[in-house]
Amino acid sequence: MAQSSLRFWLKVSRAQVLPVMVLPVMIGASGAFAFTQSFHLGLFLITLIGALSAHLFSNMINDLWDFKNGVDQAAEESAASISTNSRVLPNGQVNIRTFALVTWGYFAIALLAGISLSVIVGWPVLLFAVIGGLIAYFYVAPPLKFGYRGKGYSELAIFLAFGVLPVTGTYYVLTESLHIEAFLISIPIGLLTTLILYNHHFLHWEADLNAGKKTLVVIFGEKKAINFSKFLAGLSYLSLLFLVVGQVLPWYALIALLSAYPLFKTYGTLSAKNESKQYAVLMGASLKATIRTGLVMTLSLIISGIITM
Repeated sequence: MAQSSLRFWLKVSRAQVLPVMVLPVMIGASGAFAFTQSFHLGLFLITLIGALSAHLFSNMINDLWDFKNGVDQAAEESAASISTNSRVLPNGQVNIRTFALVTWGYFAIALLAGISLSVIVGWPVLLFAVIGGLIAYFYVAPPLKFGYRGKGYSELAIFLAFGVLPVTGTYYVLTESLHIEAFLISIPIGLLTTLILYNHHFLHWEADLNAGKKTLVVIFGEKKAINFSKFLAGLSYLSLLFLVVGQVLPWYALIALLSAYPLFKTYGTLSAKNESKQYAVLMGASLKATIRTGLVMTLSLIISGIITM
């Protein structure tokens, strides 16, 4: 049965977006190497497995609660929206009990990784894991529902969960210490990942509005939301520039600024009101910008670490 295959469940859990979690872990690891010459392959792999499992859990628990809250149905019924969930629940491909079982299976893997690391490295690792787990669960789950409240709560949650926590957490696992540099290098990748999530909301913002899901796009309205997206993109690259000027990143990390061009070129194609398919292009451009910037940052830190050995 398709429902029992690994390939099927990876598709359901949207494993294709895992690079947005791989990159912060890689940046944290390369930062540990660059600043302290510390690296341990085994600890890195356990951290990566735990982080990726937590990401898949987050994707599926969001789909589960969106289904329960009626957001999926609203997106399906809106001609102006592009549904971004896996659709297996509203389409009846998988029953909710099986879906929930696999969802919590991913959580169990992440928890096991966190416990293993805490035994090897120390209890503070669990602090990173617990905060990340709470953000993942309560993003759309009651009573908190970060994603439904607007006011930037969901964007802050993503900045922490896909920026600060995986970068600084990985850094701590590999060095058993925390330095301000670990936090600073999490800022550009955290902002760019937040931009992906923010642009993702354009795909179904009208359905979100009808379902009572108050994202910033819903709160701002389409025109102001586009301007804020541009601001967030600009802030991401400005933070990278500041890190180079402050000598936290080497000068050759500036190569990452080249990834801004296709992103802002895409912004130039947008008007005050756009179709969802145009926002799909924008989301794709922000995803590519994030991946390219993250890879340049990782390589720059590795090269810096080799030079200073």
